[in-house]
Formats: sequence, C-alpha cells, structure tokens
Amino acid sequence: MAKRPLRVRELSAAMAIVAPPTLAAAWDNVGLLAGDPESPCQRVLLTIDLTRDVLDEARELRAHAIVAYHPPIFDPLKRLVAGSPTGSIVHDAIRHSIALLSPHTALDAVHGGVNDWLADGVGDGPRRPLDPASSLSATEAFKIVTFAPLDAIDRIRGAMAVAGAGRVGDYSQCSVATQVEGTFFGGSSTHPRAGRRGSFERVREARLEMVCGKRSLPAALAALRLAHPYETPATEVHALAPHPSARHGQGRVIELSQPATLSEFARRLKRHLGTTRLECAVGVRAPTEHSVVALCAGAGMSYCDAAIDAGATLYITGEARHHEQLAANARGCTLILAGHTVTERGYLPRLAERLARATPRMSFTISQRDMHPLIAL
Repeated sequence: MAKRPLRVRELSAAMAIVAPPTLAAAWDNVGLLAGDPESPCQRVLLTIDLTRDVLDEARELRAHAIVAYHPPIFDPLKRLVAGSPTGSIVHDAIRHSIALLSPHTALDAVHGGVNDWLADGVGDGPRRPLDPASSLSATEAFKIVTFAPLDAIDRIRGAMAVAGAGRVGDYSQCSVATQVEGTFFGGSSTHPRAGRRGSFERVREARLEMVCGKRSLPAALAALRLAHPYETPATEVHALAPHPSARHGQGRVIELSQPATLSEFARRLKRHLGTTRLECAVGVRAPTEHSVVALCAGAGMSYCDAAIDAGATLYITGEARHHEQLAANARGCTLILAGHTVTERGYLPRLAERLARATPRMSFTISQRDMHPLIAL
C-alpha cells in the first residue's frame, strides 16, 4: 500500500514541537509564514537567511519548503510584488510552491535550542534562562478559596471537581484543606448553621483551596454555592500568575563548575563556533577568571543588564553597539562578540536532526549558499 504523501502542515507541526511558537518573543514572527499547509512536502532546505541564492538553491533541489531561521517576512508587508527587495523573494517562493517557515526566537528559547547549544561551548555547570518563559496551565488560571464546616468539605470538593476545578496535569480533585477558626455575628434575619444569631460566635472550619480554569470558573462557583451548607459562603477567587520556567526562555546564565580565564573562553568558543575571529571589550576591574558567564545568541545585548544582575562578569553574544559596549564595561562586565550569525549558524545540523526525528519520511538539507554577509579583506 502506498504511503500517504507528507504535507506542509506536518512540517509545521514538527517545527512547533521542536520550537514551540509560544516561546517566541512577542515582537517575532514564527511558524508557517507563506505557503499552503496542504501542499506536498518531501524535501526541505534549512538556512539562516533566505537570500536569492538560497531560493535558487531550493529550486534546483526541488525543495517543497524552506526553514529559514531568520523570518523572511518580519516587518509588515504592504504589498507583495516581483522586483521589490524582500517581496520579490517571497513572491517567487510562493510562485514556485515553496513554503516558508521560521522558528527564530522560539528556537533560541526552547530547552536544547540555539542558546543551549551556544552554552555547550562555554563550559560545564548549572544553567538557567536569563529571561525565563512563563506559562500558565489552562486549568490553573484561578484559585478558589472557601471556608466551610469540616463535615462539608468532602461534599464541596467533590461538587467543585465535577464542575472542573482541582485539575493539575493528569490529576483531578486536587485541593488543600486546613483547619481554621471562623467568627461571625448573625443579624436578625440570619439562620446560622452553628451557633445563634444575635451573638458573636466562634466555629471550627476548614479553608478549602482548589485551582480552576477560566472556562470552568462559573460552573465551579455555582457548584460550591449549591454544595455549601452556609447561607452566604465566604468565597475568594484569585487570579494566578504564570509560572517562570527553569528550562525555557531567552538567554542563558551558567554557574561554571570550574572558573576559567578570558583567553580560555575564547579558545573554547572558537573551536565550538568554527571561527577564527572574536571581538572582546574588557570590563572595568574585570576579574582574571570568570565563574558566572551569561550569553544570548544573535543580537542579545537587551539581556546584558539581566546577565550582570545575575552575577555574570562575562557576557557572550553576537553583536553590540558602541555605547552598549561602554555601558557593559562600566558595570564591570566583559563582552565577547562572535558575530550575529556565527552564534546561530552552527545549530542548523542539530535542527535538521531534530526535525528529521519528528518527520522521518522528510529529507532535510542544509543550504550551501547561505553565507555570512561579512567577509574579511
């Protein structure tokens, strides 16, 4: 039996697994940028930048899609016509049924992505994101708190669980219940379950807490009120903040198991990146050895202050403007600048491997015409 032909949507789904779009920076443009999700897709070309030479290469390879690390469509396009600098390449890709996709900062942020690959060339030690990604489970957007008699807690918990509260991952009926003392003074129209109206009362209660998703919140609150024995249940609803990730996010900070000198880091990076050229700006009163090092691939100077605040005395990135260099140095931080795409380009073979594992019947080729835009004179 003939195998079903692969489609662009399957490549797009694989890339979403390798580089989840939710991890991309808010300003970025990732995912499927051009093309028909239902078009056949067997051969894929990987590149850092989509240039005219790379598009010609893709046509010669009869590629069905191009995965370009830097988004071919980034700034909004008001028109897409042949002959314009950017529009003509996108126009011709569409005309030849070549889909365009980009992972960009999602691939930087994901665990095992570009920044972790760059960190592999620095040294061993615990690492964490400089700017952690934050996420909140759909079932944990709120926390509901109520207070009830001890003998009513199981009934209330069960009713709220049926309505959708108390779900954490694959667990259900999750809650916390702690004994507390409640007080009240019932007015003339009240009918308290315990004690008497018209007098100050103290009662033993439990504080019940359960998480709940936005969609389930109205039903869970209604279930709470129906199951609760009190005339007016004391109820609180708290919106929960997203949880910062310990694995995903922009940049990395590494607490090295063994400190090293600047020259040693330069040697490691040249070998790891396959380059002979690095630029360095030494910080004021910089230490002779660095034990906390931070980095961000590409144009990562926006995270330099966070790196210094995290204790880094050495920061590695692709490029920095003159005044950014001076500002970092004044704070005592030494910079190593390796070149924008130099800090990214070496990850393409690993990206090809990861996509191939996710879509075994597709073939992935790394562009031979994708070149660093700068040359040595």
